[in-house]
Amino acid sequence: MSAKRPAQPIKVYSASLSGHAHRVRLFLSLLGLPFEVVEVDMRAGAHRGPEFLRRNAFGQVPVIEDGEVTVADSNAIMVYLNERYADDPGRWYPRDPFGAAQVQRWLSVAAGQLAGGPAMARITVLFGLQKDPAEIVARSHDLLRVMNDELATRPYLAGATPTLADIANYSYVAHAPEGNVSLAEYPHVRAWLARIEALPGFLPMAASRIGLAA
Repeated sequence: MSAKRPAQPIKVYSASLSGHAHRVRLFLSLLGLPFEVVEVDMRAGAHRGPEFLRRNAFGQVPVIEDGEVTVADSNAIMVYLNERYADDPGRWYPRDPFGAAQVQRWLSVAAGQLAGGPAMARITVLFGLQKDPAEIVARSHDLLRVMNDELATRPYLAGATPTLADIANYSYVAHAPEGNVSLAEYPHVRAWLARIEALPGFLPMAASRIGLAA
């Protein structure tokens, strides 16, 4: 738990179905920081209203307000929280060049292959999007095979200890079955998920009874 504390609870503009928003809530919980969740009604288009767009012009959750500071984008928010409040920022984002590069690699994966694979597969089922599910599921398995092979050689994505790389990728991988992406063939990925879930302060993401999880 972090000894550094915000003057007041950090306000998190979130959506319960969003894995991007969950990764921020999860990291806040792992740091032991007080926060207040403001649910944004995405179905009603609240994220496209002028009040929300003043916080994030891209109209996306999550956004945090930490006193007078507003930060958007889940990965950017985690970097901010780490640098501002973690007792040992180097634990979550290494200070050495190679360690930092390994974490950045997986933050890029979270914004790229993960978003276009397991996250998109889940969204396609959740909202009934007119997309080719077979192609998206195939992309998801391409990513999971790489993850599984790399996690066979180390306990966490970027090394021997958990980092922002793991927090950024956890939510959508854990909920991949909701997008009809099975984790059955990836024992090292499943063991990694269990290690994240065993961290002190772990906060689960609400499950949706869809896809293979129905």
